[in-house]
Amino acid sequence: MHPYRMHEMIKERGKDKIANVAARNSVYQTIDRLLRAELIAVRETERDERRPERTVYEITEAGHAALRDWTADMLSSPAREFPEFPAALASVMVLSPADVTARLEKRAADLRDSLAADRAAMNVVPDLPRLFLLDDEYSLAVREAELRWVESVLAALHSGELTWSAEWIRAIAEKFA
Repeated sequence: MHPYRMHEMIKERGKDKIANVAARNSVYQTIDRLLRAELIAVRETERDERRPERTVYEITEAGHAALRDWTADMLSSPAREFPEFPAALASVMVLSPADVTARLEKRAADLRDSLAADRAAMNVVPDLPRLFLLDDEYSLAVREAELRWVESVLAALHSGELTWSAEWIRAIAEKFA
């Protein structure tokens, strides 16, 4: 298919949650890289009087092999990923406990909303075999675990079990200097 249709299909199928296609240009850049690596090839060029010329691509045998290898590697070996949330947690002491509480309460509410919306979306095509929903199931499980963890941190903040002050942070810094 042509890149515009790929972009639209990724969004229609909800796969934009696992592939960043916010900018349509990212699909075109990926197509260029795959083409240079000979993982895809031009199948044909479509011409329609009312639309610009469109190039249709197809996966090559080398592309199929690379996809199989990549999938096998990704399934079997955890990768080091660098998400933003743990980075923010590493610097949480620059905010006040009250500010952290407010921000985490918002995050928890957002997680609850997104989990409810995604659970509902999974039921849109009720007979879709589970095989095609594994990435959605995984995403839900990860966010459910995150929500439980955030709620536990909020409970510790609310109870006073988890707190800090600038003086306390300075004392800890001196102790470990």
